[in-house]
Amino acid sequence: MDSSVEPFWGPQTSYLNFCEEDYVITRYVAEFINTLSSGVFCLFGLYGLTQLRKKQQASISRAIPYLGLIGVGVCSAGYHMTLKYHTQMSDELSMHLLTTPLLYRILTFQTSPEYTKRVGAILFTLFSIVMVVHMVMDEFLLHATTFGLAVLLITTRTMKTISLQISDSSVRMRIRWISRFGLFCFVFGYVVWLIDTWACSHLTEIRRTVGIPAAFFFELHGWWHVLTAIGGYVAVATVDLITAGEVHNDLTAELAFPVSVVARALNGEVEGKDGKKKG
Repeated sequence: MDSSVEPFWGPQTSYLNFCEEDYVITRYVAEFINTLSSGVFCLFGLYGLTQLRKKQQASISRAIPYLGLIGVGVCSAGYHMTLKYHTQMSDELSMHLLTTPLLYRILTFQTSPEYTKRVGAILFTLFSIVMVVHMVMDEFLLHATTFGLAVLLITTRTMKTISLQISDSSVRMRIRWISRFGLFCFVFGYVVWLIDTWACSHLTEIRRTVGIPAAFFFELHGWWHVLTAIGGYVAVATVDLITAGEVHNDLTAELAFPVSVVARALNGEVEGKDGKKKG
């Protein structure tokens, strides 16, 4: 940060600060690219809500995970914009506000009302414990571990549900590969996040050498936001389509870019394997 710049939000109070240099673009935004890239979550969430409004089976329960994506984007942007403790807490807890409803939906799909209530009570209790412990004790490990376990459980349960619910082999292949693409984005995004952490000094030197705007391409935490947003959107959209019984032969019109491009490529690949005309 330029020592002559007076931060609009005052000194940092968050206990985490990432590789992007603070208040370089404007005194009103601490980490400009990290703040801007957080908006990708909001775009995917808004797209999902727009698609949902076109459906006859649209409901509040189906909208909640997409609202969760928007919430992650807003809270993440607030954190990177201000670097304050309370905005960091909102950013980290918003991740659970996304995974918990998604986990509830996939775990209670086609189950009895009693089981549904039991799962809801357990997830609400676990969420409350994680929220209180994380905020009162600044306990990061519990937050990270429970989030990782939720993602793992959502992934494995979704793959199992795909096998059980979709009888058409070509459709099942498409939705599996779309899900794997989302998982790849999520994992690759985590690798990018690690590189941003471990190689920060080298990345900072590169950014200062190439200058703005080329330096923006080396803001790897921002790319982590983009990749994680894609992975999160794929998870939400996949669970939504499966549990609503709306998985069909051509998903390109349902899904946002770049997932729609992957779906279109898969359509051609599957049709080719089936001996049909591609494209």
